[in-house]
Amino acid sequence: MSVLSALPFLKPVHLRSPRSSPGGQRRHTLPASEFRCLSPEDAVSVFEIEREAFISVSGDCPLHLDEIRHFLNLCPELSLGWFEEGRLVAFIIGSLWDQERLSQEALTLHKPRGTAVHIHVLAVHRTFRQQGKGSILMWRYLQYLRCLPFARRALLMCEDFLVPFYQKCGFEALGPCEVTVGELTFIEMQHSVRGHAFMRRNSGC
Repeated sequence: MSVLSALPFLKPVHLRSPRSSPGGQRRHTLPASEFRCLSPEDAVSVFEIEREAFISVSGDCPLHLDEIRHFLNLCPELSLGWFEEGRLVAFIIGSLWDQERLSQEALTLHKPRGTAVHIHVLAVHRTFRQQGKGSILMWRYLQYLRCLPFARRALLMCEDFLVPFYQKCGFEALGPCEVTVGELTFIEMQHSVRGHAFMRRNSGC
């Protein structure tokens, strides 16, 4: 059984019927909407979206292109991309962490024996913002993490103004994060991905 067939939250979701040719026969088209783990080949598309989303706000990106490639080579299974007709419109990149709270090392390291998924970045292409895609993608990502036997928690750090968004996604604030980037400070947030036995029994995991 392939990983994709075992994980229902990553199966393609067809939001509209396939187009038909003038003679009534269906033509091959890309899925209207598809969720899948990212690969190193997606790194440039990921970075283009991230650069536009973050540089205008904070002057820097959570992950630079070489770091994106680094994580997509080490742990592609902890990423999730949303594609519409083959075009990347939103993504999440994560890695494993093995301590209770995030530290500066968590920005660049993947700890294969860790049980906490450190969400490095969530970004949506500018033409698809204000449509709820960030919330939908995070929901699907958290459902996907519940299918991974080693995942216990999801951790992330964000600026103050993003705390309400992540709270709506089910995260709780743990307080100020130890990590700083230049003059930026962050709030650390956590979401349990265990303790949802009923959901796992009924999710196909």
